Amino acid sequence: MARDKQTIQQLYDKVLPVLAEHLHQNLADIVPMFHDFQLERVADTWARGAEEISLEKGNVQQLGLRLRLEGFQRAGAPAFDLAKDLLFRLHIDYYEVGPDKTKTWLEKQYLEAWDKSEYEEIANRWTDELIETLTEKLQSMG
Repeated sequence: MARDKQTIQQLYDKVLPVLAEHLHQNLADIVPMFHDFQLERVADTWARGAEEISLEKGNVQQLGLRLRLEGFQRAGAPAFDLAKDLLFRLHIDYYEVGPDKTKTWLEKQYLEAWDKSEYEEIANRWTDELIETLTEKLQSMG
């Protein structure tokens, strides 16, 4: 099955929210350290030339989740923000999931269902990277 409006919409409406739920559970210990946080679905809608890029047209190249943690709060540490993305790079016949444009953690066909272990693996790897970034940030301040 090739990438089209329906397959992209399905990822956006069905897969991303479940993945966000897994990430949210993994973040339970981290979120209280920050003043505010947002975890939102994003679609790559940057215009290329005159053509409008939108979910409705089924021509987006990337979907994903974007986390923003704002105002780290700890006595003696200056406040800082962290942001992290989880990208779905949409190819013609399949898509790749990873933390950025260069790393791929999972490759799937469009209508191939996700199983629980895949959601957990992606959520765990993503959370591990986030914790690593947070730890490095704190050590560099210390």
